[in-house]
Amino acid sequence: MTPAIPVSVVDFVNAWPVTWGFLKGAVEGFLPITDLPSACADRLARGEVQAGIIPAIEAARIPGVRIVRGVGIASYNRVRSVLLLSRVPFPEIRSVALDTSSRSSAAIVRLLLADLYGAHPEYHRAVPELPRMLATADAALLIGDPALTANSEGLHVLDLAEGWNRLTGLPLVTAIWAVRRDVAPEPFLWSRDYARHRIGEIIDAARARTGLDRKLLAEYFEMNLHYDLDEDDERGLAEFYRRAAVHGLISSPDLPPFSGVPLVPRSFS
Repeated sequence: MTPAIPVSVVDFVNAWPVTWGFLKGAVEGFLPITDLPSACADRLARGEVQAGIIPAIEAARIPGVRIVRGVGIASYNRVRSVLLLSRVPFPEIRSVALDTSSRSSAAIVRLLLADLYGAHPEYHRAVPELPRMLATADAALLIGDPALTANSEGLHVLDLAEGWNRLTGLPLVTAIWAVRRDVAPEPFLWSRDYARHRIGEIIDAARARTGLDRKLLAEYFEMNLHYDLDEDDERGLAEFYRRAAVHGLISSPDLPPFSGVPLVPRSFS
């Protein structure tokens, strides 16, 4: 019997529409290991898994990986689960506490504060507990479930997808499937397609996890986020890499190679 391929999957509700097939055992031949986003990237870098849903920027830091084309976690404008919450106006921020589970969003915050607001604060990593983060910094970055359930009353709130769209006019791609060369791309598309037909089940599970309203979660999964990546998303990812390289966050602006067939342009007719 061929051993199962270990794959690292994020245990946040925003990833379920791409990981549900693996988590429910519907994609045969894979062994899912649940992790935080940063840990997914670390496992893949160490060779403990052969694939992972990882922060988009981490694909530039792990030699020998390919990006599965056409699937990921992205937002055209409002994402809701990647937030910068600040006690002061954004141009006045002097310190930021970064969610320890974040990698791409931590880079996006640096780009937005510098390129959109002209701010160059100090950064430190922190456990994603908003009151504690704001006790030691002007602002806090939260991602995933902690961001979705955060109490933002009285704070300045920057949705990173809104900020990115304002800066570039492009979608924000926060996570991608990265695979080693000999791992086929199709199972990652199958997992997404499996989830697409079970979105009601996912919404119910997300409501049990977060306590959030079902209507809000339906809007979140079906309008705020999208999981079919197209040419605009790839342009957004390329712009992310370009700006990250300019700011010294990655060594090269070049995207890793893609795994999968070329994108077919969408038809809106």
